[in-house]
Amino acid sequence: MKYLLVSDIHGCLPTLEQVLDFYAREHCDMLCILGDILNYGPRNRIPEGIDPKGIVERLNAMKDQIIAIRGNCDAEVDQMLLEFPIMADYALVVDNGRRLFLTHGHVYNEQNRPTLAHDIFVYGHTHLWKLEKTEDGGVVCNLGSITFPKGGNEPTFATYENGLLKVHRLNGETIKELFLGEK
Repeated sequence: MKYLLVSDIHGCLPTLEQVLDFYAREHCDMLCILGDILNYGPRNRIPEGIDPKGIVERLNAMKDQIIAIRGNCDAEVDQMLLEFPIMADYALVVDNGRRLFLTHGHVYNEQNRPTLAHDIFVYGHTHLWKLEKTEDGGVVCNLGSITFPKGGNEPTFATYENGLLKVHRLNGETIKELFLGEK
């Protein structure tokens, strides 16, 4: 399966549309959303192109292809609009024997790693993309943000397929990739 992983949409429909165009063009099978879907949050400016209702409509149309995690800006009222579950703090996806631990990053993060065994730790929250191997042979991937990248970074998301994890720019260009090998 080919997974597209995205975090920190923060209500911005135009950037989500670019990611969904890539999703369709690249024939992805599953969209993994790691929180902060509709609300831009009190510490952020109002994003250009904010359209939470448009995002709800767009994502609900593909609800059977989505795994979503709760971010610190997601609320029960958001869940009332979305037709797929978003309130879990994490999900464990197992693909060909490789375990991907998906979380937003405000509960579990690099300083507070989960005890549940995993090969790849994927999170968002900080809006700073990252992709690197760890000392224990695992991988850490921060998806950054498609709406509010920080630290001089550009908007980013990632894909995972058959042991290959890639971080992409909004236009789909690969910034960095790691091949974990076949399992």
